[in-house]
Amino acid sequence: MMGEVMSSYHVPVMLQECLDGLSIDPKGTYVDVTYGGGGHSRAILDLLDEDGTLLVFDQDADAAKNRIDDPRLHFCEANFKYLANFCSYYGVSQIDGLLADLGVSSHHLNEKGRGFSFRFGEAELDMRMNTDAEVTAKNVLNTYEQPRLAKVLRSYGELDKASPMANAIVSYRAVKPIQTTEDLEEAVGKFLNDKTKNKTLAKIYQAVRIEVNAEMSALEEMLSQATDLLKPAGRLVVMSYHSLEDRIVKNLIQTGNTSGDRVTDHFGNMAKVYNAVSRKPIMASSEEIVANPRARSAKLRIAEKL
Repeated sequence: MMGEVMSSYHVPVMLQECLDGLSIDPKGTYVDVTYGGGGHSRAILDLLDEDGTLLVFDQDADAAKNRIDDPRLHFCEANFKYLANFCSYYGVSQIDGLLADLGVSSHHLNEKGRGFSFRFGEAELDMRMNTDAEVTAKNVLNTYEQPRLAKVLRSYGELDKASPMANAIVSYRAVKPIQTTEDLEEAVGKFLNDKTKNKTLAKIYQAVRIEVNAEMSALEEMLSQATDLLKPAGRLVVMSYHSLEDRIVKNLIQTGNTSGDRVTDHFGNMAKVYNAVSRKPIMASSEEIVANPRARSAKLRIAEKL
């Protein structure tokens, strides 16, 4: 069953490294804020005894279909920015560890109707992780004014030509609404060439997806709440797939806040909140990358609450 779930959803990246990072207490309370196909969660449950607890989060209704039937598991069908709310609801005041496998899953990329990937020519541009949310990729691309659209492309896609790309999108939609992945590719066609096409499109899709799902603000809210909930010596284990996410996580571990502000006391000493368990991010092995290409861009950071 587990093989079926993971093949239809996605194979958990750096599974053993994540479990080692959590340093699981069999009687402890843990949170997996990115449930997906349940691969990481199932492995965590295997290490908990009957007194252990696992809260899991996923706002995608598809993920609920992979729900593991286990009395130790509480499934929260919600965005992980509501971490503190659900911990309170389930009577959890402190946690021993939290795991976050960020980004978009293989399942989302492979679901043509969700519009997460440019591999499907006529897919509707949706990109919502939560299919009940109001804002879609079509909304962003067809209604945002040029300055706002350029900011999205620059900030979340780190695109050098964000402003002219936004101009091209605005010009295109004046003639024809941008409804499908094919429309978007046509709109930015002059910025694509055979050598860099896939990389450029990936950055555009990343930028729009992050905006649609308000991913950066949700991540900052979740990490702030996790910091409050973690016990002393509790573990924070976060896997990110692009520099924007990784920077936020790195900031938190180094400075105790997601913005990276170095707050000091009267003596100029910065109060540390976390100890980094590994000085540099952990990367997937070459063997894992061959077996699971998604692991190529993964960076795993592990920290212990002081």
